[in-house]
Amino acid sequence: MLKISGVSIIMSCYNAEKWLVDNIKSVLNQDYKNFEFIIVNDGSIDSTSQILEKFSKQDHRIKVFNQKNIGLTKSLNFAISQAKYDWIARIDADDLCSRKRLSTQV
Repeated sequence: MLKISGVSIIMSCYNAEKWLVDNIKSVLNQDYKNFEFIIVNDGSIDSTSQILEKFSKQDHRIKVFNQKNIGLTKSLNFAISQAKYDWIARIDADDLCSRKRLSTQV
């Protein structure tokens, strides 16, 4: 049986202020707890960076990277390069996770 040490959840966001709070809460509310949440702020000009900063101070599993806008694909590739776990789960900034998403996938 394959042993999974943890999951790196990756997300890129650009001007996602209206979805971020619910999105991040849905990730943090997972019943599977061994994960890191890597969020790339891809040059947002709204309040995205302030929201991300607030959440990253509240939960050590959130790792935020701010960068100039380079697009979704390059941002996600960067996020993967920062991942500490072999298993990757991806979420978009305007999506929500069901509470059992990770445990079901693992």
